[in-house]
Amino acid sequence: MNDLTGFQRDLLYVIVGADKPSGQDIKSEIERYYSSEIDHGRLYPNLDTLVNKGLVEKGELDRRTNYYAITEAGERAIRERQDWERQYTDS
Repeated sequence: MNDLTGFQRDLLYVIVGADKPSGQDIKSEIERYYSSEIDHGRLYPNLDTLVNKGLVEKGELDRRTNYYAITEAGERAIRERQDWERQYTDS
């Protein structure tokens, strides 16, 4: 997870917190968090990076809509990141 950008990590957290969200669902949630509009040119290449790294799988809901789901590797990466963060935040 240390080779991901902060934006990619945020996308991963959104995906793990939802049940096979569509790209539009992810976009809506991340825009709410960032309080600004995220264009498709930023969103989808970053989702593709997560897919290519094996952290997320991409499937088809219908001919126009894809879903994204966390993989075991993605869940493991999140747990490892949280463990790393805890060593600095837990007192």
